Amino acid sequence: MLLMQLKNNEKFAFLNLAYYIANIDGEFEQEEKNTIEEYCAEMGIENVAYNEDMFSLEDTLKQISSLKSKKIVLMELMILIHSDDKFHRFEQGIIEKIADNFYISKNQLVIYSQWGKMASSLYQQGNLFLEDGLSV
Repeated sequence: MLLMQLKNNEKFAFLNLAYYIANIDGEFEQEEKNTIEEYCAEMGIENVAYNEDMFSLEDTLKQISSLKSKKIVLMELMILIHSDDKFHRFEQGIIEKIADNFYISKNQLVIYSQWGKMASSLYQQGNLFLEDGLSV
Protein backbone atom coordinates (compact mmCIF):
# COMPACT_ATOMS: atom_id res chain seq x y z
CA MET A 1 0.00 0.00 0.00
CA LEU A 2 2.73 2.46 0.97
CA LEU A 3 5.81 0.55 -0.12
CA MET A 4 6.17 2.26 -3.50
CA GLN A 5 7.26 5.37 -1.61
CA LEU A 6 10.45 3.64 -0.43
CA LYS A 7 13.75 4.13 -2.23
CA ASN A 8 14.98 1.10 -4.14
CA ASN A 9 17.57 0.06 -1.53
CA GLU A 10 14.94 0.52 1.20
CA LYS A 11 12.59 -1.84 -0.65
CA PHE A 12 15.16 -4.64 -0.52
CA ALA A 13 15.97 -3.87 3.11
CA PHE A 14 12.24 -4.01 3.89
CA LEU A 15 11.90 -7.33 2.10
CA ASN A 16 14.74 -8.82 4.14
CA LEU A 17 13.14 -7.48 7.33
CA ALA A 18 9.85 -9.07 6.28
CA TYR A 19 11.51 -12.46 5.83
CA TYR A 20 13.34 -12.10 9.12
CA ILE A 21 10.16 -11.33 11.03
CA ALA A 22 8.11 -13.98 9.21
CA ASN A 23 10.65 -16.62 10.23
CA ILE A 24 11.43 -15.37 13.77
CA ASP A 25 8.80 -17.57 15.44
CA GLY A 26 9.98 -20.70 13.61
CA GLU A 27 6.77 -20.89 11.56
CA PHE A 28 6.75 -19.40 8.06
CA GLU A 29 2.99 -19.52 7.51
CA GLN A 30 1.31 -19.52 4.08
CA GLU A 31 -0.37 -16.21 4.91
CA GLU A 32 3.05 -14.68 5.55
CA LYS A 33 4.38 -16.09 2.27
CA ASN A 34 1.40 -14.64 0.41
CA THR A 35 1.86 -11.25 2.07
CA ILE A 36 5.53 -11.14 1.09
CA GLU A 37 4.63 -12.05 -2.50
CA GLU A 38 2.13 -9.17 -2.49
CA TYR A 39 4.82 -6.85 -1.15
CA CYS A 40 7.11 -7.79 -4.06
CA ALA A 41 4.34 -7.18 -6.59
CA GLU A 42 3.48 -3.85 -5.00
CA MET A 43 7.10 -2.69 -5.00
CA GLY A 44 7.70 -3.98 -8.52
CA ILE A 45 10.71 -6.05 -7.48
CA GLU A 46 11.64 -9.70 -7.72
CA ASN A 47 11.49 -11.77 -4.58
CA VAL A 48 14.87 -12.27 -2.91
CA ALA A 49 16.51 -15.46 -1.75
CA TYR A 50 16.54 -14.75 1.98
CA ASN A 51 19.61 -16.08 3.78
CA GLU A 52 19.19 -16.04 7.53
CA ASP A 53 22.91 -16.61 8.12
CA MET A 54 23.82 -13.52 6.08
CA PHE A 55 21.13 -11.27 7.61
CA SER A 56 22.16 -8.47 9.97
CA LEU A 57 19.31 -6.59 11.62
CA GLU A 58 21.51 -3.61 12.48
CA ASP A 59 22.93 -3.28 8.94
CA THR A 60 19.49 -3.67 7.40
CA LEU A 61 17.94 -1.01 9.63
CA LYS A 62 20.69 1.44 8.67
CA GLN A 63 19.43 1.28 5.08
CA ILE A 64 16.09 2.83 6.04
CA SER A 65 16.93 6.53 6.00
CA SER A 66 14.05 8.96 6.42
CA LEU A 67 11.48 9.10 9.21
CA LYS A 68 8.72 8.64 6.63
CA SER A 69 10.38 5.46 5.32
CA LYS A 70 10.80 4.15 8.86
CA LYS A 71 7.10 4.67 9.54
CA ILE A 72 6.16 2.94 6.28
CA VAL A 73 8.39 -0.03 7.11
CA LEU A 74 6.88 -0.43 10.58
CA MET A 75 3.31 -0.09 9.37
CA GLU A 76 3.79 -2.62 6.59
CA LEU A 77 5.59 -5.04 8.91
CA MET A 78 2.55 -4.88 11.18
CA ILE A 79 0.39 -6.12 8.31
CA LEU A 80 2.75 -9.06 7.89
CA ILE A 81 2.81 -9.81 11.62
CA HIS A 82 -0.98 -9.89 11.78
CA SER A 83 -1.45 -11.81 8.50
CA ASP A 84 -1.46 -15.17 10.30
CA ASP A 85 -3.62 -13.89 13.19
CA LYS A 86 -0.76 -14.46 15.63
CA PHE A 87 1.45 -11.86 17.29
CA HIS A 88 4.17 -14.11 18.66
CA ARG A 89 6.34 -12.84 21.50
CA PHE A 90 9.46 -13.13 19.29
CA GLU A 91 7.76 -10.95 16.65
CA GLN A 92 6.77 -8.47 19.32
CA GLY A 93 10.31 -8.31 20.69
CA ILE A 94 11.84 -7.69 17.26
CA ILE A 95 9.26 -5.11 16.21
CA GLU A 96 9.86 -3.23 19.49
CA LYS A 97 13.61 -3.33 18.83
CA ILE A 98 13.05 -1.94 15.31
CA ALA A 99 10.75 0.79 16.68
CA ASP A 100 13.38 1.75 19.28
CA ASN A 101 16.03 1.93 16.56
CA PHE A 102 13.72 4.15 14.48
CA TYR A 103 12.83 6.34 17.51
CA ILE A 104 9.16 5.40 17.25
CA SER A 105 7.32 5.53 20.58
CA LYS A 106 5.56 2.57 22.15
CA ASN A 107 2.23 4.42 21.84
CA GLN A 108 2.78 5.01 18.14
CA LEU A 109 3.76 1.36 17.72
CA VAL A 110 0.48 0.27 19.31
CA ILE A 111 -1.41 2.42 16.80
CA TYR A 112 0.62 0.92 13.93
CA SER A 113 -0.18 -2.55 15.24
CA GLN A 114 -3.90 -1.82 15.33
CA TRP A 115 -3.73 -0.40 11.80
CA GLY A 116 -1.81 -3.45 10.60
CA LYS A 117 -4.37 -5.79 12.11
CA MET A 118 -7.23 -3.95 10.39
CA ALA A 119 -5.39 -3.73 7.05
CA SER A 120 -4.59 -7.44 7.15
CA SER A 121 -8.20 -8.29 7.95
CA LEU A 122 -9.53 -6.13 5.12
CA TYR A 123 -7.07 -7.66 2.68
CA GLN A 124 -8.15 -11.18 3.68
CA GLN A 125 -11.81 -10.22 3.29
CA GLY A 126 -11.12 -8.78 -0.15
CA ASN A 127 -9.51 -12.02 -1.23
CA LEU A 128 -12.56 -13.95 -0.02
CA PHE A 129 -14.81 -11.72 -2.12
CA LEU A 130 -12.73 -12.59 -5.18
CA GLU A 131 -13.07 -16.35 -4.73
CA ASP A 132 -15.40 -18.21 -7.09
CA GLY A 133 -18.89 -18.73 -5.77
CA LEU A 134 -18.64 -16.17 -3.00
CA SER A 135 -20.84 -13.13 -3.32
CA VAL A 136 -21.28 -10.06 -1.21
